[in-house]
Amino acid sequence: MKLGPSRAPLAEINVTPLVDVVLVLLIIFMITAPFLQGGLEIDLPKVASRGLDVREGLVVSVRADRTVAVGERVVALADFEDALGRAGAAQRPVFLKADRRVPYGDVVELVARMRRAGVASLGLVTEPPADGSRRR
Repeated sequence: MKLGPSRAPLAEINVTPLVDVVLVLLIIFMITAPFLQGGLEIDLPKVASRGLDVREGLVVSVRADRTVAVGERVVALADFEDALGRAGAAQRPVFLKADRRVPYGDVVELVARMRRAGVASLGLVTEPPADGSRRR
């Protein structure tokens, strides 16, 4: 006993949902691609009204003549990573103080060397302008 007309199988594939999903993924990738550019991860200190207490960490200073000091000790660039290891830089925060006359490339190179030495928490120390206004 037949209840109705027999249906032939539908041989078409509906690609509209597939196109919708692909377009949504394309938009997501276009939005997130600029955020995936490489760079150095730096844990910068948070802005606080009382300032940051650098005494709890290790201070690395770069002077205008490009000499580097780990804590109070001046070290040669060849021994920089070893000096960081001896000072326990991987276990505590490290604060980088660089003179404004030191080229940016030298500062970035030091940051990269600190990361290779195992520094996990790095802050950049700055001083507010003397007159209290912002510089541009």
